[in-house]
Amino acid sequence: MPTPPAFSNAQKAKRDFGTRLGEIRKTAGLTARALASSCGWHESKVSRIENGKTSPSAKDIRLWAAQCEASDQIADLIASLEAIEGMFVQWKRMERGGLRRAHESVIPLWQRTRRFRTYSPWLIPGAVQTESYTRALLRGTAARRGLPDDVEGAVKVRNERLKLLHQKDRRFAVLIEEAVLRNVMGDTDVMASQLGYLLTVSELPSVSVGILPLGADRTAMPPVEDFWIFDDAQVNVELISGYLTITQPGEIAMYADAFTRLAEIAVVGAPARRLIATALEVLE
Repeated sequence: MPTPPAFSNAQKAKRDFGTRLGEIRKTAGLTARALASSCGWHESKVSRIENGKTSPSAKDIRLWAAQCEASDQIADLIASLEAIEGMFVQWKRMERGGLRRAHESVIPLWQRTRRFRTYSPWLIPGAVQTESYTRALLRGTAARRGLPDDVEGAVKVRNERLKLLHQKDRRFAVLIEEAVLRNVMGDTDVMASQLGYLLTVSELPSVSVGILPLGADRTAMPPVEDFWIFDDAQVNVELISGYLTITQPGEIAMYADAFTRLAEIAVVGAPARRLIATALEVLE
C-alpha cells in the first residue's frame, strides 16, 4: 500500500515545526549545545527536535522558548504542536482508555456531519454494520492489541451512531470492494446476518451502497486505504499503526476525487444487491 499523502504531510509538518524552533534558537544567538546545556538536556535532543525526529512536549516548548527569550511565542507554538500531533494518532494512544472511550471521542464529528462518504477494501464500514458483526470485529481488535474488555460498551456507543441512518438530513454513500462480502467476520451466521442487513439498509433513502466488482478494470483507480470523508471538512484514514485526520483542503479534495473515481467503477442499486445476494447464497 502506498504511503497516504496525509501521513507524509504529518511528517513534513513535524520537520517544519522543528525548523521553526531552530530559527528561534538561532535568532537568540544560541548553539544547539548551549541551548541543551541551559535546558539540562543531552545535546542530541535539540538536534533530534529540530530535524523532526523527536516530538517535543509542551514542557519542552516552554523551556525552549524561555531560554531563547521567546516566551511570547509559547502559546502559538504549543497550539501548533497539538495540531501536528492530532494529524496522526497511534492506536495505542487513541485506545489507551479503552474501545468505548475511543468510539465516544468521534461522536461530535458524526453529529455535526450531514454527508458521509466511506470506502473500504476489507471490511463492512461501521455505518452499516450489524451489532454482531461489530462485536466480532471489536473482540478481534481488543485481542490483537491487548486492550481491556469493554467491547460491549463500545458496541453500545456504535449502535447509537447508527440511528443517524434514519435521519432525513443525513446522506451516507458507502463503497465496498466485492471481496469484502466474502471475508467472514465472526462466523458464518454473523456474516449471513450482516449481508442480509446490508441488503435491507441499501433500500433506505439516506443510504447508497456501491460494490466494486471483482474482475473490473481498475486501471483508472486501484484499491486504496480505508477512508471516511465527513462533509468536505475532514477525512479519516485507518492504518495498521494508527489513525490519520486530514483537514488540509487540498488533501481532502484528493480523497474526494478518489471516491468519485471509485464510485464510477462501482455498481449500485439492483446490480449491487445481486452481488450481495450471491455472496449470501455462497455463504449459506
